[in-house]
Amino acid sequence: MSLGPRGRLAPLNRRGFRYLFIATLGSSFGTLLAGIALAIDVKDRTDSGLWVGAVLLVEFLPTIVVGLLLGPLLDRLERRSLMVGADLVRALVFATLPFVHTPAAIVALAFVAGLATGFFRPAVFAGVPNLVPEQELPQANALLQTVENASWAIAPILGGLIAAVAGPSAAYWINAVSFLVSAQLIARIPRRRLQSERALTRGHWRDLSDGFLAVLRSRPLLAVLVAWGIAQLAFGAANVAEIFLAKDTFQAGDFGYGLLYGAIGAGLVFGSFASTSVLDRLDMPRTYGLSLLAMSVGFAGAAASPNVWVAALSCLVLGAGNGCAIVCNALLVQRGIADSARGRALTFVMSATYVLVGVGTVVGGALLEPFGPRWIWAAGSVTLVVAATVGYVLARGTVEPAPAPVPEPAGRGVRAPAPAAN
Repeated sequence: MSLGPRGRLAPLNRRGFRYLFIATLGSSFGTLLAGIALAIDVKDRTDSGLWVGAVLLVEFLPTIVVGLLLGPLLDRLERRSLMVGADLVRALVFATLPFVHTPAAIVALAFVAGLATGFFRPAVFAGVPNLVPEQELPQANALLQTVENASWAIAPILGGLIAAVAGPSAAYWINAVSFLVSAQLIARIPRRRLQSERALTRGHWRDLSDGFLAVLRSRPLLAVLVAWGIAQLAFGAANVAEIFLAKDTFQAGDFGYGLLYGAIGAGLVFGSFASTSVLDRLDMPRTYGLSLLAMSVGFAGAAASPNVWVAALSCLVLGAGNGCAIVCNALLVQRGIADSARGRALTFVMSATYVLVGVGTVVGGALLEPFGPRWIWAAGSVTLVVAATVGYVLARGTVEPAPAPVPEPAGRGVRAPAPAAN
């Protein structure tokens, strides 16, 4: 039976999730708005591609650092305090940026904010299963991804406008306030509602190793790690080629590039919001496989398009498949491992796929000149067919939660009581 609009919004009736939803909306919107301002600020100060590239690098590099080196902290530390602390650190960073004038200092502060985000975002999705009943988990993930994707589509435009009218400092102040509001909302959620248990430590490096092994031993997590990792190779290469596809192949200029970018963003919003209906009609393996296949169709359509308008329609399909697949990723990880290891599993999977985006970006840049953007997007379509096949095969049998055990010694660490659904 399909979900109506009220069914899709059911998690918002639960106070703890509602606070988390609003906090995520505010911090995501502010972060993306300020991200554009950071790039503009550094570009105006230096007119250097290297410095702008450094700003873009610190948007995702800290997540890799957290996932590969610091993930166990997400399970050992109290989750609510960690999230509130991350918000306060980010608020302090952006309240400081208006008074900083050197590009090195701006990049360094952006890196600190990125580290805080590297802790905050996986903690959000690790805590969601404790805030809503199991049957509402798909809707909860869909709502969080919808607001993140909507922010991704809208906030950069507003960030550019604010920076143009009032300067980057105005965007920094707005972002600082958004983090203070987020911290206040997160602080209202009872500690036990965000974390059913805290991991018992075997030492940091053993904890880190246990997290890696738990991912490899859990079929749902392995589905995300392998299938989504393959997909990210295609995305990394396509990201490099996208502006060349719009401006050179289609002769559509900056408007054409913005059109393709915006079409993917609109598709992301639609796909993430509609994902619960698709999951309601299909099982997880078919939904995940078809979502990745829809992305492949979008890549192929854009590669074969006669003009930018047809390519934009293909990018809409690409974005819709992407939005649905991201919700499936969250569900597979949340259902595939115990709460005591969920934080480090999320960060490890996120960091590994970010690394593969980087690999795809390097490969795409190297192949752009000899092959051209159409062929890179066509190759991305083929790559996504492989990802869809792998995702479907590995996700089979993962409809019900199947926590992967993580070794825990006796006598060290603290367990919190299991929460009741509110």
